[in-house]
Amino acid sequence: MADDIKNAMNPAKTAKVAVASVVKPINPAPESAARPKKKVVNAKVKPAIKAAAKKAAGAKIKPGSKAAKSRAKPSKKAKSAAKSVKTALKSAIKSAKPAIAAVKAAAVEVVKSDKPEKMKRKVYEAEMRKLHEELVALQQWVVHKKLRVIIIFEGRDGAGKGGVIKAISERVSPRIFRVVALPSPTEREKSQMFMQRYVRHFPAAGEIVIFDRSWYNRAGVERVLGFCSKEESESFLKGVPLFERAIVDSGIILLKYWLEVSEEEQTKRLKDRIHDGRKIWKLSPMDLKSYNRWYDYSRARDAMFQATDNGFAPWFVANNDDVRRGRLNLISHLLAHIPYKKLPRDKIKLPKRQKPHGYIEVNHDFKYIDEKF
Repeated sequence: MADDIKNAMNPAKTAKVAVASVVKPINPAPESAARPKKKVVNAKVKPAIKAAAKKAAGAKIKPGSKAAKSRAKPSKKAKSAAKSVKTALKSAIKSAKPAIAAVKAAAVEVVKSDKPEKMKRKVYEAEMRKLHEELVALQQWVVHKKLRVIIIFEGRDGAGKGGVIKAISERVSPRIFRVVALPSPTEREKSQMFMQRYVRHFPAAGEIVIFDRSWYNRAGVERVLGFCSKEESESFLKGVPLFERAIVDSGIILLKYWLEVSEEEQTKRLKDRIHDGRKIWKLSPMDLKSYNRWYDYSRARDAMFQATDNGFAPWFVANNDDVRRGRLNLISHLLAHIPYKKLPRDKIKLPKRQKPHGYIEVNHDFKYIDEKF
């Protein structure tokens, strides 16, 4: 039995045996002959034996031949098995889709759970109203005590500096809260000492000056976009702590804020500026040049913090991806870092209006504006 199986597994041997079984040997020579006994095979049969053995041994088959086509053609069982596997895979993928979707949804929820829920407008406006009242009280105290305050706002493009400054200044006097947003320096200013163009805007007694970008341009945009040399930027970082020490020693309250924003949020805000006609003026050529230099700005920011974040003039960082929360948090921090008290208020009563005493409205052709609303 074992020999039969072994022979069956050897096609070449099986073919030789099969052919040999149908070939009759020629009668042997008489015993008297001197030559040994030998089987003689018909000359026509011998090539057939070799061809059968070669084919059985897996000889190369010419492409396109019948043998090649018959060998390449899968059997019905193989086709059926492949179809079953394909159907099973499709079924498995289809059944896995809800699970994959659930995993993706769970991942999104995890990311969302890390961020606080977006503050509703009514809550934001109610909290901002309270802070505006405190800012008015601060303004009165600054005037009363003749204080001098400088507040610096720095940060990436689209970080929300303008929005925070507007939230601070919209309910106070522009003569007390002065906002300074300097344009590019003129040729004359370029020939001056670098700090000179900023010093002229410093506060007098009873004033708060807000710098929408400041002398720290030299550590940021000028360094990254090549408006100053590397040596000039490094020299600035070495000298600015001495400059700010002199500011603080003179009695000026100095607060420095860096507004941080994520890459995704910055992209969203800059796209809004492109497509919103009310915001297009905010999109400057510098914004576009700066957009693809995220990590250059990161390096510049890190070097700036390393050199200028100190005890007498520290940097305060405000995360401003959520502008409503960011504004409330920053104004609350500002109020906590400028000592002030609410001054007592006298009761105010409107006086009576004067009587006309013979006044008559003139008959004049006033040019009124069109009332479209």
